[in-house]
Amino acid sequence: MNDYRSRDWTGLRLEVDGHTAVVTLDNPPAHTWTVHSLAALRDLVRALDADRNIYALVITGDGEKFFSAGADLNQFASGDKAAAREAARRFGEAFEALSVFRGVSIAAINGYAMGGGLECALACDLRIIEEHAQVALPEATVGLLPCAGGTQNLPRLVGEGWAKRMILLGERIDADTALRIGLAEEKTGKGQARALAMEWAARAARQSPTSVAACKTLVQATRTGSHASALVAEREAFVDLFDSADQVEGVAAFLEKRAPQWKNA
Repeated sequence: MNDYRSRDWTGLRLEVDGHTAVVTLDNPPAHTWTVHSLAALRDLVRALDADRNIYALVITGDGEKFFSAGADLNQFASGDKAAAREAARRFGEAFEALSVFRGVSIAAINGYAMGGGLECALACDLRIIEEHAQVALPEATVGLLPCAGGTQNLPRLVGEGWAKRMILLGERIDADTALRIGLAEEKTGKGQARALAMEWAARAARQSPTSVAACKTLVQATRTGSHASALVAEREAFVDLFDSADQVEGVAAFLEKRAPQWKNA
């Protein structure tokens, strides 16, 4: 099951630390996305999702300057619509796989996160941004638009006004602004985002992974479903947890005043 750990993943580096997987974007100089690295991310996230020992995922960029500068525009220079359609599909597959990862996903934004780079971070559950980092969705500047969830995920986080400033005006924002408008949940000093992300991942690992997966599904359902139907689903999901080994272990550990030993089952 864990043979994915020894594979080479195009444009990515994988490390596993306990129950946390760390994926480092590594396509120098700016860690741009290609159809091959997007396919690699899709397949890797699915493999991590299938590994019941993985509870959290941290994504960051290699080095101090770039998280990811987004799509490699060379692939669009020919104006080939078939190539554009394939790229859009790959972006969708990769970041939608990331969005539905059952564990906690954390983007450690260590530098510039532009276009598809920011959209990768937006597909994660949580974002930590370093003080020198800047983020933007500048696609309209080059006659394109965000096609990897940017027009949908950004407004949900920051509201329509700020989303329009960033998308329609091409406004680039700094770390303080990202934190203030809710695009990031925390700001750190330079070079410190990964360490904090690992701390958060460790905190997530202390939670029941079956509970986390159920809670994440319910929280994300607020994007599309009605409030009334979501309340019903919430109660049903609560009862469904009583079929899990983790529910039995969690209650027993609390009553016995010991740390729980999760099985993710």
